[in-house]
Amino acid sequence: MKNVMEHESTISADTAALHAMTDAEQSPAIAFEVNDLSVWYGQKQTIFNTTIDIPAQSVTAIIGPSGCGKSTFLRCLNRMHELVPTARHEGSIRLFGEDLYAPKIDPCVVRRRIGMVFQKSNPFPTMSIAENVIVGLRLNGVRDRAYLDERMEKALRMAALWDEVKNDLNRPGISLSGGQQQRLCIARAVAVEPEIILMDEPCSALDPIATAKVEELIYELKKQYTIVIVTHNMQQAGRCSDYTAFFYLGRLIEFAKTEKIFTNPSQKQTEDYITGRFG
Repeated sequence: MKNVMEHESTISADTAALHAMTDAEQSPAIAFEVNDLSVWYGQKQTIFNTTIDIPAQSVTAIIGPSGCGKSTFLRCLNRMHELVPTARHEGSIRLFGEDLYAPKIDPCVVRRRIGMVFQKSNPFPTMSIAENVIVGLRLNGVRDRAYLDERMEKALRMAALWDEVKNDLNRPGISLSGGQQQRLCIARAVAVEPEIILMDEPCSALDPIATAKVEELIYELKKQYTIVIVTHNMQQAGRCSDYTAFFYLGRLIEFAKTEKIFTNPSQKQTEDYITGRFG
């Protein structure tokens, strides 16, 4: 009887260990650990006590009505909100375990590690297509022409733009179409090999065809990058993202896998927003 009990005890321990291992394998690696984040511009508070873990090598969509703090939250991830003199924050943000707001951390280094693509495409008007892509590398002191050319081509290929512009690299960046300009800006962001790419409504000014190309690009880029995207487009969030965070009035209401958010949200506010009852 004793041997049977010992055998059953061993099986139970092995089963528990196997379950623990399976859970660990299924748990995604975390890129950003945001803990109790609050943000103010002057006296106005725009983010309230937000805690969220953003998984690595995936796409996280930030959704919510206008003025709910989506873009402010995104800018906090690479310290761009600090460019506003009245901005201040409380709480912590860690990138792969490293405190991004530690006194020794240079904000410029943070912004190199975490690239940003803005709502309106913003290629530098006096620069060629090629120079637009490698300007970040030049600012970081890279002068090797062969290396710059290699990075430029690789970035344009990653942005699915190389075949469209390879014979016109000396043309001004602003001569491209709106959708091409946005992909050029994405190429500029990936050329410096960041760890993260943030996108603030990257398709809001694009037509459906250009939007589809950017969405296809996002799908390809997540194989190498962690992407956080702010969008007002519910369909886009559903198509592009693996996880979705719903913000309302500066507060994180719900965060889960995108499928759950759109099919079985836990919070009524989330359901009301997804179904168009308010927004």
